[in-house]
Formats: sequence, C-alpha cells, structure tokens
Amino acid sequence: MEPPTSSRLNSRKRRKDGSGPNGATELDGIPSKMSRRSLGLREPAPFSDEVEIDYSKPYIRVTYEEAMRGTPVDRPVRVYADGIFDLFHSGHARALMQAKNLFPNTYLIVGVCSDELTHNFKGFTVMNENERYDAVQHCRYVDEVVRNAPWTLTPEFLAEHRIDFVAHDDIPYSSAGSDDVYKHIKEAGMFAPTQRTEGISTSDIITRIVRDYDVYARRNLQRGYTAKELNVSFINEKKYHLQERVDKVKKRVKDVEEKSKEFVQKVEEKSIDLIQKWEEKSREFIGNFLEMFGPEGALKHMLKEGKGRMLQAISPKQSPSSSPTHDRSPSPSFRWPFSTKTPPSSPANRSRNESAVTYDISEDEED
Repeated sequence: MEPPTSSRLNSRKRRKDGSGPNGATELDGIPSKMSRRSLGLREPAPFSDEVEIDYSKPYIRVTYEEAMRGTPVDRPVRVYADGIFDLFHSGHARALMQAKNLFPNTYLIVGVCSDELTHNFKGFTVMNENERYDAVQHCRYVDEVVRNAPWTLTPEFLAEHRIDFVAHDDIPYSSAGSDDVYKHIKEAGMFAPTQRTEGISTSDIITRIVRDYDVYARRNLQRGYTAKELNVSFINEKKYHLQERVDKVKKRVKDVEEKSKEFVQKVEEKSIDLIQKWEEKSREFIGNFLEMFGPEGALKHMLKEGKGRMLQAISPKQSPSSSPTHDRSPSPSFRWPFSTKTPPSSPANRSRNESAVTYDISEDEED
C-alpha cells in the first residue's frame, strides 16, 4: 500500500516561525480567518465499551482506493491510532488530526495503554491512566477511546473493533523485543503514516522540568506545597527559601535602579527643556533691548524728538517786521467816589491830575 500523498495534512509539521495562529502557516491548510461558528464537539468522546457495534454485519475492510474515493455516510473508514499520550500536548493533537483527515469519511478510534503496560515496556509516566484517558477523550478529533489498549495489535483486536487502517508515524518503533511493532500492520497494507510534530514531545517537556528543577521546586514551595510533597530535603528547602529572598532583594535593587534611571532621564529632559526655553527668552530679551537701545533704536528717535520740542519751546518764532504796529491807548483815569481828591499817582501822571483838579475847582467856583 502506498502512503497517502494527496492529503496535505499528512505532511503537516509545526514551524517555529509560523505566521498564522498557533504557529500555523498557509501550507498547513488552515485559513487565518474563520467564520464565527462552533467547530468543536459539546461532549467528550465515548469509550469503546460504551458504544454498541452491530456484529450481525460481516467485517469487510475497505481498500485504500475505496477509502480515498469516499465511503457512504453509514460506512465511514475506521482508523485506529494508539499511544501513551502522557502530558497530552499539541504534538499528540496534531497526530490525531492527521489521522482524522486521512480520508473524506473517517471514524477515528484512539487506543490508550494502561499504566501497567506502559511502565513495563516504556517507563514511568507523569499522568496516570485515568488522567490520560480523560485527556484523549476531550480531543476534538477523537470519535472513540479504547482503554487498556494492547501494546501489540493482534488480528483479533483489529476484527473486534473492525479497524480498516492503523495510523502512526512511519519511524520504526522498537519495543517488546521487536524492531518495529507495526511491521505486520505495514505488511498487511493497513498502515497509514502520519508525521511527527517537530520541537514538541513528552520527553522534551520532562527534560525542561528536570533542567529547571530548582526553579519549579521554588515555584511550588511559594504556592503552598510542602517540602515533603516535593520530595525536597530540609537543607534544600532552606536553600530555596534563601535563594527566594536573594532574588527578591535583587528585584528590588533592579526596580530602584530602573526608577532612578527614569528619574534621571526625566530630570535631563526637564533641564534640556528649561535650557531651550531660557535660550529663547534670552534671544527675545536681547532683540527687544537692541530694538530699544540700539544705534537705530526707538530711544534715539524719542530723544531726537524731545530735543526738537525743547528747542522749539525755548526759542519761539518772532513776528514778521512788515506787520503794522499798534499804539496803546492810555488807560482811563479813575476817580474816587465822593471825594475831591484824586488817588495818589505817579509823577508822570501828576501834571495831568493837577489840570483835572483845577478844572473841577473852577467849576465850583462858578456855581
């Protein structure tokens, strides 16, 4: 059987520099924008012992060509994928998505191995079997979950679940004394390869935790876990607490340094602003001073105008020589009432007064 090459999802790999959502790119076959509608299921996938199978119909496998052309709605292609699924992550979900999209009409059955088989053939797990069952149940691509799945697939198991194809990556999986536990599946033409997701695996996640063990231990101690629960010795517990205090002091010092830098930066910006304003004001002041007291300033013109006015006031204009002169008429004499005597006068006017007196006396005498 040739591996399905027409499906683009079979060669799907995670790209670290992906431009789409969740690291997906255009080649992944997922559009960047989707219509607002519910795409996921509302309930977890059922377990195989909860699903009724009609054994009255004979078990007849479909060929790869028939599966690719598309089968009737009531006869989907039954694809089986198994694994440990410890610390269920995006790599597991992407593998199941590829298995679900192998054929136009696919019913995906996922087998999860128990703790006993896993510990015997592979090693200790972080999550127990019930947690792993529950994680796979809630994957949107899964239609049915097989608990306590066998480590090696037997013809009886394939016939019981009426499996048409088995999906797994095509890297030989050596275990249980075999170079490849899927060898007989490949020879029977029932193997459908998928691609592993680069950069993520259960072993990678465990490696990160082991590498940063002290960080995670201190983190959980802060969150209320006891040293006994974390399997941390008394000395290490005190060491972690001391490291935590030192880190807090370092953080405070760093915060103070950052605040001081911000303060100094603000002072520098303020001082530069003040200097610029001072320069502008000084230029304005100097310009106004030159405009007032400069060689051609307003003060010089004011002094010239004031000097001209003073000279004009000190030396008034003379009357022209051709203008006629007017003689002054003598002022009329004044006579004191009820008295024959004239008021005292100057010697110049005395002769005039005497004549007047004589004139008056002569008139009296005539009377």
